[in-house]
Amino acid sequence: MRTGVVVFPGSNCDRDALWAVEDCLGERAEFIWHRDEDISGIDLIILPGGFSYGDYLRTGAFARFSPVMSAVKAFAENGGVVLGICNGFQVLLEAGMLPGALIANRHLRFLCKDVFVRVERNDTPFTAALSVGDVLKIPIAHFGGNYFADPAMLDEVEAGGQVLFRYCDESGEITPTANPNGSVNNIAGITNSRRNILGMMPHPERHSEAILGSTDGLRILASVRDYVSQMEGAVV
Repeated sequence: MRTGVVVFPGSNCDRDALWAVEDCLGERAEFIWHRDEDISGIDLIILPGGFSYGDYLRTGAFARFSPVMSAVKAFAENGGVVLGICNGFQVLLEAGMLPGALIANRHLRFLCKDVFVRVERNDTPFTAALSVGDVLKIPIAHFGGNYFADPAMLDEVEAGGQVLFRYCDESGEITPTANPNGSVNNIAGITNSRRNILGMMPHPERHSEAILGSTDGLRILASVRDYVSQMEGAVV
């Protein structure tokens, strides 16, 4: 698997993502500069966390206009796998590649801590190696991570099975107290209708090796690797 980690001005989790793929997962990874328009030969695109363009206007608002995003959109439209983490999730929403919006956390505080998320489905590239109901411990680090969608859009997202992760307690129960930021329906991560694009607020790359306290995040990346291998094996 060959992974491209997009670097926007202000990205600060790009090296973490590269390390998780290259050093922890043992797969090829490289940086893609925000001005690049050729991403040929890539199997997985990661839009990392950070503060793209300083988040000066609104989180992800400037990054959506970067030249690379046209290539990322075309890549996804052709079935390529795209993972947006934290600020990367915000960019995907601003670019219209995922439904909904991310607003300020419920208590208007920056949150940086481990949370638990429950796997809602395992028929996606990101969770095919997991089981429905699995509970993953993964850290969050955000101020604007409160997922919001109006009732009509939320109904569409839920009915379409686009919710991939929900905040939960350690036993997997979906409760208000397990929701760190006020996200509607405890939503921690969603996909597009084709399920080849995932946006999630928790940082899987930050729990990619035991020394960091958990390897649960690596399970998501390993799932993508297995999916890509299967797809390559299916090509005649």
